[in-house]
Amino acid sequence: MFTGITVDRGRVATVEARGDTYLTIETRLDPRDLADGASVACSGCCLTVIASGPGWFRVSASAETLACTTLARWQPGTEVNLEPALRLGDTLGGHIVSGHVDGLATLRSAVPEGDSVRMRFAVPQELARFVAPKGSVALDGVSLTVNRVDGAEFEVNIIPHTLAVTTLGRAHSGDPLNFEIDTIARYVARLLGKDAA
Repeated sequence: MFTGITVDRGRVATVEARGDTYLTIETRLDPRDLADGASVACSGCCLTVIASGPGWFRVSASAETLACTTLARWQPGTEVNLEPALRLGDTLGGHIVSGHVDGLATLRSAVPEGDSVRMRFAVPQELARFVAPKGSVALDGVSLTVNRVDGAEFEVNIIPHTLAVTTLGRAHSGDPLNFEIDTIARYVARLLGKDAA
């Protein structure tokens, strides 16, 4: 479980396709968070550490993960938002994030608004109904508050700090981002008999 408050912007060092795809990621994360078997949210995808060393860790991604996320596009040099798994007693600064990506959101526009940037995203129609004004979403692992919803599109306001410390400040119109709906919305839909995709 995660909070959507990323703590490092890592960088993909190597990508090896052999059966599954193996990625080595350079990081400044605390080595205690990178023990074998530990979970790390990598731009919103919960991945399991299979090896680590000073300043790096390795994960594997299945064909299913590559098909449902942006990981298939990652290459050496790709920057990745990183968050270690939540520990009991940690501050829940964002919202409850599982690291299970629901689909891709496409950046439609990014318009400066004061010192911040208002970003507009489009999501698949089957996921749009889980997005609500003032509700939470995770985009590339970053917890964000929805400002406005218009059909299958929604807007979020990105403050300067978030633009500086995550990959969101480098996103361009047309870019896909890993998108996770709010966990509470998922369970409400289940209770109402309207399962999430």
